[in-house]
Amino acid sequence: MKRSMWTGAAMAAAVALVMSGCQFLPLPTKEHTPEPEVTESEEQSQFWGAEDAAVYDQELDWTTCGEFQCAEAQVPLSWDDPDGPTITLALKRAKAQDRKNRVGSLLINPGGPGGSGVDLVEYFTTIAGQDLLDAYDVVGFDPRGVGQSTPVECGTPADVDAFLITDEPTITIQEDLDAVREASAAFARLCHDTSGDLMENVDTTSAARDMDVLRSILGDESLHYLGFSYGTQLGATYAELFPGRVGRVVLDGAVDFLIPGEEQSLQQAGGFEQALTAFIEWCHTQSDCTLDGNTEEARAEIAAIAQNARDYTYPTSWGGVVNGNLMAYGIIVTLYDEGSWPYLSLALAEVQTQQTADIAYELANIYLDRDSVTGEYTTNSSVAFPAIGCLDGGGEEWTLEQQLDYAARANQVAPTLGWWFGGAGSCVGWPWASAHPVTSLDTAKEQAAPMLVIGTTGDPATPFAWAESLADALGATLLTYNGEGHTAYGRSNQCVVDVVDAYLVDGVLPDAGTTC
Repeated sequence: MKRSMWTGAAMAAAVALVMSGCQFLPLPTKEHTPEPEVTESEEQSQFWGAEDAAVYDQELDWTTCGEFQCAEAQVPLSWDDPDGPTITLALKRAKAQDRKNRVGSLLINPGGPGGSGVDLVEYFTTIAGQDLLDAYDVVGFDPRGVGQSTPVECGTPADVDAFLITDEPTITIQEDLDAVREASAAFARLCHDTSGDLMENVDTTSAARDMDVLRSILGDESLHYLGFSYGTQLGATYAELFPGRVGRVVLDGAVDFLIPGEEQSLQQAGGFEQALTAFIEWCHTQSDCTLDGNTEEARAEIAAIAQNARDYTYPTSWGGVVNGNLMAYGIIVTLYDEGSWPYLSLALAEVQTQQTADIAYELANIYLDRDSVTGEYTTNSSVAFPAIGCLDGGGEEWTLEQQLDYAARANQVAPTLGWWFGGAGSCVGWPWASAHPVTSLDTAKEQAAPMLVIGTTGDPATPFAWAESLADALGATLLTYNGEGHTAYGRSNQCVVDVVDAYLVDGVLPDAGTTC
């Protein structure tokens, strides 16, 4: 996912591709209430007893789509009714280039949640190692609710704008929290009115069970998988549900979803603050940097720009405005990859010198997969994200005291954008939660084949500490990339590619402590 200093449409396509593998919005939620313990036989009947469902017997009808092959698979709408109504999953395949030495199929997922694996395939074949492309049919799929699969839909673009773009009130009293809760609940109801019962069935556990169907109908005894960002949560969930079917699994940009949701959001806020510091230090080495020479003064400048956008908005040359949310999106999107830092520098310089925010507006729309001219959303990733994330993270409601404490902690760890990370989040008031959340990886650790977890030391979206803790929870080998940006394979260096390919192609794990 490494990109050059491109401009125009190339920049938009490149940053949007990286964003498809990212955690988009902070979603602080309370921790799940533990479910009652069940025996192994009860757990099998609740979770795994559907391998004789009709969807396991289907055959894929591959058709040519450009240089690739495309197909559709059917999976149950609800895994509690495995032979009930079905939904569609879209797949795209790049066939192994060395058919004689083919290992099998490699499922890939770019993250999000809400990123399109179908869209990822073409780009992936340009950055993956040749050994991997020789050995595997690379299969991208859009998870349930996403993209070209049966999608989550939530009203009109204006409805989505009202939920995602409108600045929420600064929460100081109960009435503020109630207003945010009602706005979120109303949006969820709108999504259900548009999408039906799919809204209650796009959780990660259900998507992981879908992957087992794909594994089976692709003809593989074991699942070979490369997941980025949220895709690591999907892969780890699969390993817990089906440990005996884990093949060669790589989890890059690890999400430790066992951490309570509010702690995840706080650590992510700190990660973006760290990335912003790295940007400032880089900017000060550039001749055209308009930020003050002191790192803390520069940080204060950026904070003031974001807060002014929130409090007053900035105009654009065509009459639109950039509010606090859009300015935050525009800043955040550039911190996923150091190759995008020049665009943040240009956006800040425009605000400082012209008091307009054209570039920030364009960057925010890249983040949101939204057309800057028409206002139409080019994918459904921005609504699939809360639909999936809120099902996974649903739990107890915030109290005002808890919200105020969370906001104070967010400002402490992320002084530049702490007010943005410290909001109540999209899940307050969300009416549904996953019926079968995975809350432990003990079974995967004990029974699954060895896996590879990759962590980047300067990763803002999935902090390196998550890679360490997820690797420990899975009993997996940890590969460290010492660098900036989100995820490592294909956007870092050849060392990472060589290590990952050696494992996926030949089954050779790196030594413990390996750093690239």
